[in-house]
Amino acid sequence: MIIENIINHRFLVNFTKYRNLLVELVKRDIKIKYRRSILGLFWSFLEPLLFMIVLTVIFSTLFKSNIQNYPVYILTGRLPYTFFAQGTSAAMSAIYKNAPIIKKIYVPKYMYIIGVTISGLITFLLSFVVLFLVMFATHAPFTLYILLGVVPIILFSIFIIGIGLILATLTVFFRDIEHLYSVILILILYGSAIMFPIQIVPEKYQFLILYNPIYVLITLLRDCFLYGTLFNPFQLIFATVVSIVTLIIGILIFYKYQDKFILYI
Repeated sequence: MIIENIINHRFLVNFTKYRNLLVELVKRDIKIKYRRSILGLFWSFLEPLLFMIVLTVIFSTLFKSNIQNYPVYILTGRLPYTFFAQGTSAAMSAIYKNAPIIKKIYVPKYMYIIGVTISGLITFLLSFVVLFLVMFATHAPFTLYILLGVVPIILFSIFIIGIGLILATLTVFFRDIEHLYSVILILILYGSAIMFPIQIVPEKYQFLILYNPIYVLITLLRDCFLYGTLFNPFQLIFATVVSIVTLIIGILIFYKYQDKFILYI
């Protein structure tokens, strides 16, 4: 019954009705993000490039026998992780930061979460310019499998929206979650094999990474851009199921508590 109401009355119908508002929210988020930045949008290209250079200098001598094309390996991990970290962090505070608007006019509240996710997705896609330049500079092969990269990107977006809905709901009632989440993001960074091969982790602990949805999604992206191979079927199914289930859980939690937001923001 709840899912039927969500589909018929609250989400899909309102999404169509307020789609123009969503576009404006996305534009606003992008403008705010770079409004006081001297480098502006250029920082989206410079930051991952500097990160890659530093880590390549530090770690490539340690891991070069295990990882082919370490710079591309780093970028195909760092870029989606940044998309996840920034997207979920922005979604977490999206409700209470927009409290003045929410208190004055009716806007489907989930639009704020989708808006910050889409703005993060745009920045993420723009940062692929850096990835392609590094691939060209390191003589990485450009294969047709790169076109399949749209699959993990879509799954990542779905997963981020689901997590964002959950975090946004929790943060309305428990603001301290923001401080805790910064620690969780550090754990995710090191638990997603972004900077090192999974083989260096003791075998008995490798399952913690292998069943980390973010690691699996990053691996799917690396299959397309770094290795030029088809997806591992199990990983693709696992990532798809986790992303969709996370989105459903996020919608249910958000829908259940959104009417109480006004009392706490």
